[in-house]
Amino acid sequence: MARKGLLIDYEYCTGCHTCEVACKQEHHYPPGKWGIKINEVVLETFNKVEIDYLPFPTDLCDLCQHRTVNGELPSCVKHCQAACMAYGEISELAKQMEEKPKTVLFAPR
Repeated sequence: MARKGLLIDYEYCTGCHTCEVACKQEHHYPPGKWGIKINEVVLETFNKVEIDYLPFPTDLCDLCQHRTVNGELPSCVKHCQAACMAYGEISELAKQMEEKPKTVLFAPR
């Protein structure tokens, strides 16, 4: 069976935290624990401020194995309002990365 992963397109993440909330609710994580966490990066240069939001899967992320075994999407992907997350075979997700400038591929063991 092909290895699965999560492709995150940072260019379109709006920092809505929906993936965090969906993951916490799906797994019943207590306060201070996340399967995915949004990191806010603020870059200030001259008269310009740029804010990027970086969803970061943690060591608790199992890609919602209990959901994906039944053909469902991981909770974070299902609820992502910006549609900047994709779940699938790593080889297919890697092909998508070639066309996207700011992406990361997460593939836990």
